[in-house]
Amino acid sequence: MSVFTYDPDPPRVSSPWHRSEDPGKKVAAEQASDTGESFQSGLLSDYGVTKLEPEPQEGPTEYKLHLLLRPRKSYTLMGTSNSSKVISAGWAPPSPSPQTRQARLEHLTTQLLWRLQQSVPYHAASTAVKLVVPKLHGASIPRNGHVEIGKLVPGLEASRGALYEIGVADDGSLVGLTSDELDESLATLRVMGASLGCNMKILRKVIVGECERASDSDEPDDTHQSRTTVAHTEQLWVAEVLVTPELGGKVGALARNASVTRKSSTPISSEALPGAKQGPLTQDQLRVTLTGPTTSGKSTLLGTLSMGSLDNGHGKSRLSLLKHLHEVASGLTSSVAQELIGYKQNSIFNYTHRGIESWIDIHDFTRDGRLVHLLDSAGHPRFRRTILRGIVGWAPHWTLLCIAADGTDGSVEMPSAQDSSGVADFVPDLAQAHLDLCLSLDLPLAVVITKMDLASRPTLHRTLGKILSKIKATGRITKILQPDNKSDEHLAKVPLKDVTSVSTVIDAIHSADTLQRIVPIVLTSAVKGTGIGLIHALLQSLPLPPTPTSHDYTGPALNPEQPSCLFHIEDRFSLPASYASLTPSATTQSNLGTVVAGYLRFGSLSVGDKVLIGPFESEEDGLRGTTPEDRPSPGSYGLSMSHPSSTELGRIAMRNAVSASTIKGEWHNAHIVSIHNLRLPVQTLQAGQVGSIGIVLDLPKEEDPDSPFEARPPSVPKLRKGMVLAIPSKHMVDTGLSLQAASGLTASFPNMDVARLTSGLLITIYVASVRSAARVLRVSRVLRPHERSGTDFENNDNDVFNLDNQMEADAAGTKEVLTGDVEVQLELLTNREWMELGSRVVILEGAGLDCIVGKVVEIVD
Repeated sequence: MSVFTYDPDPPRVSSPWHRSEDPGKKVAAEQASDTGESFQSGLLSDYGVTKLEPEPQEGPTEYKLHLLLRPRKSYTLMGTSNSSKVISAGWAPPSPSPQTRQARLEHLTTQLLWRLQQSVPYHAASTAVKLVVPKLHGASIPRNGHVEIGKLVPGLEASRGALYEIGVADDGSLVGLTSDELDESLATLRVMGASLGCNMKILRKVIVGECERASDSDEPDDTHQSRTTVAHTEQLWVAEVLVTPELGGKVGALARNASVTRKSSTPISSEALPGAKQGPLTQDQLRVTLTGPTTSGKSTLLGTLSMGSLDNGHGKSRLSLLKHLHEVASGLTSSVAQELIGYKQNSIFNYTHRGIESWIDIHDFTRDGRLVHLLDSAGHPRFRRTILRGIVGWAPHWTLLCIAADGTDGSVEMPSAQDSSGVADFVPDLAQAHLDLCLSLDLPLAVVITKMDLASRPTLHRTLGKILSKIKATGRITKILQPDNKSDEHLAKVPLKDVTSVSTVIDAIHSADTLQRIVPIVLTSAVKGTGIGLIHALLQSLPLPPTPTSHDYTGPALNPEQPSCLFHIEDRFSLPASYASLTPSATTQSNLGTVVAGYLRFGSLSVGDKVLIGPFESEEDGLRGTTPEDRPSPGSYGLSMSHPSSTELGRIAMRNAVSASTIKGEWHNAHIVSIHNLRLPVQTLQAGQVGSIGIVLDLPKEEDPDSPFEARPPSVPKLRKGMVLAIPSKHMVDTGLSLQAASGLTASFPNMDVARLTSGLLITIYVASVRSAARVLRVSRVLRPHERSGTDFENNDNDVFNLDNQMEADAAGTKEVLTGDVEVQLELLTNREWMELGSRVVILEGAGLDCIVGKVVEIVD
């Protein structure tokens, strides 16, 4: 399963009053509590019920007769308001078991924690949770005392809450509590929730009957000069309360439903806890992509690393990573698989550890250690979109290039991308093509030689010779890590000898000027276990790049209008952003929410932040006769082929002949309701980290003043890969600037042959998470300063010569040779996109992996 997959149907918070309500009866009136919060209150007859459904054994709903920390008072008579039958006479409610008040509070708090966990999509039973229960110092809990909300218990960030029915028996009988007992129970629940980092909200209070109790009168009788017994009648109440996690980010804030005044000076201390918003349990997160030709053993190696078991020689260890049946049948990976491995003090935390059942457990065991997020990608050129997505889209820190040692180069035949005649192009030495792609993209690289158990000495020398010569030609330095003959079938710790061997290479990487300078080469076998310890030692020690900022690509002088936070969307899901509470407006808002996944380019995002999302399809595009569902996406173009031909791209260009422009509705406001970092629910995400974000779009209602009907609910626009989430910077807010999408761009390519691209050519470009069809508008050569002549300055040609001028100069016999970078002006054909000035742009040519790599030097709005 993907790292960003959710449980689509966890136990839901659903009120039994809604299920039991008679549609023919009127709804109870909404009133305000003493804290300003609204809740429903009324008589039981307003609901038309006499009993709720029995308490569910599983799920986030809890029935409690009371939450008192003392015995209840005795009553002489109890009855319900809609029945003349006396439930009991002379009845005294059972007292709590003979345990201390503090022990009972801890028991109730543990029970609340379990109910809250029932509505969490991901929680691991093996994750230890340390409760922080307030210490009781007085005889009772002050009913209206200030209660400080403590730090949210890890794992509850994604909880949809727990619903408490107070005054209700387990079978659903409405027993009720007097007003003072109910207030005291609510105070106890408020303290319980605050100790877990949660808020309490009263949803409804219902009168379900009356009771009588006898009390001694303070006035003496005239005859006997003694106290008399007086019967007091009180109403019985039932309350429904929702306990939800406090995601506001301020620890120590007063509970929202706490009164401003205190009736008692008895202190209630919720132990002091850190005040920062909770992020991932470890900030040391390395993101690594495995790439390489088909049949090079990428998925097998990843399965061995993550599952901790050796392969049987037929790909057994990779079966758990495959998502599709055709991948199992063909042996070709066509999707991006993801796994997580933890390291702490040379200990390896993967699925061989008996305490690990999920990624949440890996987070817990690796607290303050290192997490390695591994992405497997396709190897066949047919799936080159997946290849580019793995090594470019997710912005990995390092790339592991897997090449088989048995001499297989993965040569394949591919349909030609230039026409649809079915003529096949032969792509020889696919291993070398993958190596050229990694070197062209200038990625931090490590080479893994796989299948050492099948390699002979001559084939190994020939394979290494090709790799070394190719890498050294680019000016990089190789470091070979050769394992010994011993193999560890089940690794629980990184072998010390492997840590020592890798440390010399890591020192060389640290001393180099860039991470790309040193290329480690490891010899491995997933069948015998050779070199697996070296891979673990390398993953545990590879350095992280510096934390990205908004001005990594260009300085603030050249690009001042940068947002303060930018999140690239790599995937989206048809799932709710958060589950609706029991308020009427929550259901409507949840329909506007969804979950997107990707990586945070720079800045930080927290739950509750207001963001901009887009760019969405413009209304002008819709006026041209297409809809978001009808128009082809940048990923598929509405075609079945992975490589559209020129004819097919021409049809796209004709259908989108008019460039989009900035119009209303291109960007929408939204707010964040949930964040997951590598499946761990968190409140904040930092720069350079990957995660999934639940957002709710803030869309205005569609109003038609001429229509006699009510305003229609807003329609949810279609999200797609390549969009961004952003928070405008203070400079943008102060100056009234907004995010600007691009309809075109100019890219600079160093040392490129101008004959490779011509005006009018239709190509596919990759920029960050964007994949889009584009048309070449202009190709020009930029001369270097020492190549400019005086005539050039006099003519004020801006030092740019297009190809037509170059041909005229050659025809006139000009001797100047035009060399330097090539600038290509491109027009986007499908959608306007957000592109960052200075970012990398990749153009793939033909049916293979040949690419042209440059950078964006100009954005066309």
